[in-house]
Amino acid sequence: MKKAFVIIIVLFSIVSCNKTEEKVEIKISKPKTKKVEFGFNYNDFNVVHDTVKKGDSFGSIIQGQNIGKKQVYTIVEQVKDSFNVRTIRYNKPYTILRSKNKTNKLQVFIYQPDALTYYVVDFRDSVATAYKKVKPVTFKRKIIGGVLKSSLSETLGNNSVEAALASRITKVFSWSIDFFKLKKGDRYGLIFTERFINGKTYDGVEDLQAAFFEYKGKIVYAFPFEKDSLSGKIEYYDDEGKTLKNFFLKTPIKFSRITSRFTMNRFHPVQHRWKAHKGTDYAAPRGTPISTTASGVVEQTGYTAGNGNFVKVKHNGTYSTQYLHMSKILVRRGQRVTQGQTIGLVGSTGLASGPHVCYRFWKNGIQVDALRLNLPTGESLTGNDKTRFLNQMEPLKRELDSIGNL
Repeated sequence: MKKAFVIIIVLFSIVSCNKTEEKVEIKISKPKTKKVEFGFNYNDFNVVHDTVKKGDSFGSIIQGQNIGKKQVYTIVEQVKDSFNVRTIRYNKPYTILRSKNKTNKLQVFIYQPDALTYYVVDFRDSVATAYKKVKPVTFKRKIIGGVLKSSLSETLGNNSVEAALASRITKVFSWSIDFFKLKKGDRYGLIFTERFINGKTYDGVEDLQAAFFEYKGKIVYAFPFEKDSLSGKIEYYDDEGKTLKNFFLKTPIKFSRITSRFTMNRFHPVQHRWKAHKGTDYAAPRGTPISTTASGVVEQTGYTAGNGNFVKVKHNGTYSTQYLHMSKILVRRGQRVTQGQTIGLVGSTGLASGPHVCYRFWKNGIQVDALRLNLPTGESLTGNDKTRFLNQMEPLKRELDSIGNL
C-alpha cells in the first residue's frame, strides 16, 4: 500500500513539473501601418508608382491597365472639364491604384505635374470622374549665421539650405558686394522662410527677410521693403533706408575672379610686351553669361583682332562700358538693355590667353578704373516710407546682430 502511494506521488510530481516547464507562445499580430497618400489608404490597393516615359500619353498609360469595357476616348470625354489629359508631360510622376482581387482592375490614376499639385482620375464608378488638388503648404522661419568657413554656396549647403538661395542673395547684394572678395572669417547672418509640403517635404526658400555680410571690414545689411502695396514690388535697403540697388553692378559676371587690373604698364600674356591695360579682367568658364552692369543702349558690337567679340553699351551722357573676348554676342547695335541683362557669353576670342571678359569703363569719354570710381547710387527712402521701413527693420536688425555677435 505504501509502495502504491509513493508511486502515485512520484507520477504526480513528474506531471506537475512538465506542466510548469511547458512554454506557452503567444503570437501578437502587429497592425498594418496605415499609409495614406493623395487621400487614399494604400493598404486597400495594389499600388504602382511610375513616371511618364517618352511617347507616353494618358491613353497609352491606362490602356495598359485592366479598365474593363471602358474606352479611352469615353474616359477622356468624361473628365475633360476637370483634367486636360494633353497636359501630361515627360518625366512627371504618376501613381496607379489597382484592386487587390484577382482582376487587378484599375481604380484610380493620380498625376503630379509639380510638387504641389496633383490630379485624380477615379474609375470606380460607371462614369470616370476627375478633380484637382493642391497639397497644403506650411512655412517655417529659419535663422542661420556666424563666420564664413567656405563659399556662400557651401555654407548654405552645410546648413541644409537650397543652393538657389545663394543666387538670390547674390542678386540682392550685387550692387554692394563682390562675393569673390568675401574671406573666411567674415561674419554673416540670414533670416528667411522655407516652404514645406504636407508639413514635412522641403520645397525650397520662400523669401529672404533680412541679411548682412561683413565686406571689407564693413557690415552691409539688406532688408526688403514694399513702397507701393498696389505694385507689390519689393526692393532691398540697408539699415539706414538707403537702397542697395545702385546705378552700376559691382561686376559683369557672377562668381568670377579678377585676374588682371587696370594699369598703365602690364606685361601682355599673349604679345609678351609691356603695355597699358585699360580694363579689369574677370576669369570665368567659357559660356558663362556676361551681364551689362547698368541699363543703356548698345552702342557697338563686333570683332577686332585684339578685342575679339565685343559689346559696348552707352548708359548716359557720362558713362559707357565695354565687354571683350566673348564667345558669343547676344545683343545687337541700337538695342536697349537693362541692368543685369545677359549680353554675351564668356570666351577667349581676340588676344586672350584663356576664357575671361575684359571690362572697360568710360567716364566723359576717358577710360578709367571702374574699381576706383565713386559711382552714383540709387534713391534712399524718405518721409513716411522711411518711418515705416525703420519700424519694420529694427526688430529684424536686432535679430541679425544677435546672430553675428556684432
